Amino acid sequence: MKRFYQFVLIALGLVMLLFVVARNKRAIAAQFTRPPAHAVDPNAKPATPGVFTDFKGEEPGKIHHITAADIPGPYATKSAAIFSRPVPKPADAWPQAPAGFKVTLYAEKLADPPRTIVTAPNGDFFVVSTNKGKVLVFHGMTADGKPEKTEEFASGLKLPFGIAFYPPGPNPKYVYIGDTDAVVRYPYQNGDMKARGPQEVVVSNLPAGPNHFARGVAFSLDGKQMFISVGSHSNVPPESDPDPDPLEFHRADILIADPTAVNQDGKDLQVYASGIRNGSGIAVDPKTGELWTSVNERDEIGDNVPPDYITHVQKGGFYGWPWYYTGGHPDPRFPGKHPELKDKVIVPDVLLEPHNASLNITFYEAKQFPKQYQGQLFAAEHGSWNRSVRTGYEVIFVPMKNGKATGAYEDFLTGFLTPSGDCWGRPVGVAVAADGSLMVTDDGSNSIWRVTYGKK
Repeated sequence: MKRFYQFVLIALGLVMLLFVVARNKRAIAAQFTRPPAHAVDPNAKPATPGVFTDFKGEEPGKIHHITAADIPGPYATKSAAIFSRPVPKPADAWPQAPAGFKVTLYAEKLADPPRTIVTAPNGDFFVVSTNKGKVLVFHGMTADGKPEKTEEFASGLKLPFGIAFYPPGPNPKYVYIGDTDAVVRYPYQNGDMKARGPQEVVVSNLPAGPNHFARGVAFSLDGKQMFISVGSHSNVPPESDPDPDPLEFHRADILIADPTAVNQDGKDLQVYASGIRNGSGIAVDPKTGELWTSVNERDEIGDNVPPDYITHVQKGGFYGWPWYYTGGHPDPRFPGKHPELKDKVIVPDVLLEPHNASLNITFYEAKQFPKQYQGQLFAAEHGSWNRSVRTGYEVIFVPMKNGKATGAYEDFLTGFLTPSGDCWGRPVGVAVAADGSLMVTDDGSNSIWRVTYGKK
């Protein structure tokens, strides 16, 4: 009998031990799948507690203004990895917009994850599915706000991202696609839902792989120049590599090409601006003609270092990567390198939450939204994964005055995370529809959202 009780006690001990181990494993796993929940980032620079925030500090209409003086020193915090694998959209979850706006679903449960979206002159929506190598066309809108028809315009691409119509204006003849290693085009006339001819290569030999594959494409207002954004090969080059690193040739740059010529070699293109780590989202201001970009900055030097940004791009401008960031802040991984460049680094116009993963941008040139939004800029923030708290996962509004950014930005469309910090949606693209509504692609829930304004 004594041995029986001993056996029972041992068995109970083993059960308790297994319970504790299982609970600890769940706790460890939670650290890597869910960020801490707090409204203000405790790692902000002293005396600026409200500057940096997490998703709980993002809500429609809230204004943020980060300056270069707010940035803490490198390594003030450790690097983090809070992976952003989307969960299924909860039944009660819905994107939130400012008062007076309404959010509806234009398309949902798409088989091809939607990325970049642009509006054709005839009102059709061209949507890039990067992972599937496709471009889709969504035509019209039914009485219940759904597409009347969807077609596959082109396929067989590698990793398409940027898309633009050429020549600029109401009657384009081509659709240009920024693939990861080339810019290609397809013949097009208004209303086409399938390419009317084979692909032509406009620019070949763009640097590609393994990182920062998205190639943005935009045209100058006069149609004489084509801008191509090319992200860096690495986060930052290894210190032991040659300076400059040959793997970074024509990378972290915005290149410029002739949109009317075919079979141009990407190695021969001119550099329009440099030091832009990953400016995949580009657009030209329809009023001023200035080029703008949305940039993912470097990783691994802290939660709040450095900010992502949106800025107009100066011809010949240098934006710091890899040696400097946000003006003359030196990257600590390159001590003493290139002091002659420090005073040449341009401070971007609008500093965003660090690691926001800012993607596509568009200018609002319609009349449906209130006056304060007209002529201004909207941007899709895909959301952080390399920060200890989640930020981004929203669409922001960037106000301007006389064509110049004020430096602030405003949360416009939020709510793509659960209260506990799990993401179910990730905005990628923004486009203005013919009726003035704002269209937003979301590759987290594989949806296209429509934002309209009405006082009712």
